Amino acid sequence: MTFSPVVPLGGFTGWKFLTRTEEAQRAVLARDPAIRRDVDYFRERIGTITTADQLVSDRRLLTVALGAFGLDADINNRAFIRKVLDDGTLTTGALSNRLADKRYLELSKAFGFGDFAVPRTQLSDFADKIIAAYQTQQFETAVGTRDGDLRLALNAQRELAEIARRPVSETVRWFSVLGSAPLRQVMQTALGLPQSFATIDLDQQLSVLQERAGRMLGDDTIAQFGDPDKVEGLVRRFLLRAETQGGGAVSGQSLALSILQAGAARSGGVLSLLR
Repeated sequence: MTFSPVVPLGGFTGWKFLTRTEEAQRAVLARDPAIRRDVDYFRERIGTITTADQLVSDRRLLTVALGAFGLDADINNRAFIRKVLDDGTLTTGALSNRLADKRYLELSKAFGFGDFAVPRTQLSDFADKIIAAYQTQQFETAVGTRDGDLRLALNAQRELAEIARRPVSETVRWFSVLGSAPLRQVMQTALGLPQSFATIDLDQQLSVLQERAGRMLGDDTIAQFGDPDKVEGLVRRFLLRAETQGGGAVSGQSLALSILQAGAARSGGVLSLLR
């Protein structure tokens, strides 16, 4: 990919520039020759794929499929991905339901190989949805090469809104945040919590986060982030605090970015405690 985002500034000022120019910059990314080749191939071929084995056997299709969920680093883990897809999501024993990283669950659910007699690859709008997600992830990755904090902010803007819409309890929503290193980093920094916060008891973490969110954001729920203005407020807090922390925040943010790029732990973890 030759696309390079224009990010002249960091911090909240850089964020405001990025949000003003995001639509135009995404359009430039969509015209990138490498992206267009991948997208055109996926659009042309995905409708012929009816099994997980067929998908993982085609590296070009798999590149887009995994990239749409931020799982690019798993491109060579074909047996693992085949198992995730074949198991589906409808049973508690399915691999994607046993993994802490819920991106695998979303991947398996999106393709539907293990859930339906006819997979979702046969739906008329399937290619468009996966391609849109792929381009979003590629844009965020490209921004991250220029400024890691801005990538974390973009990820939080997207994922917090998604979690807020889920028909689950607030406890489950909060643990979804705790189970995502990038979201945890944004939340901890925005609420003024140290890196050592992650080492305390999970129930205590939840209690502290809810108390701080209620006091500092005026609402102790994740559901509040269904409102774009609430997400913007959190991102602003995160970026301003990250700027003032300077180098002290770098190691934690680098860890979060490495997890975004390489994939989180595949078993155990925070979300496994919910079952």
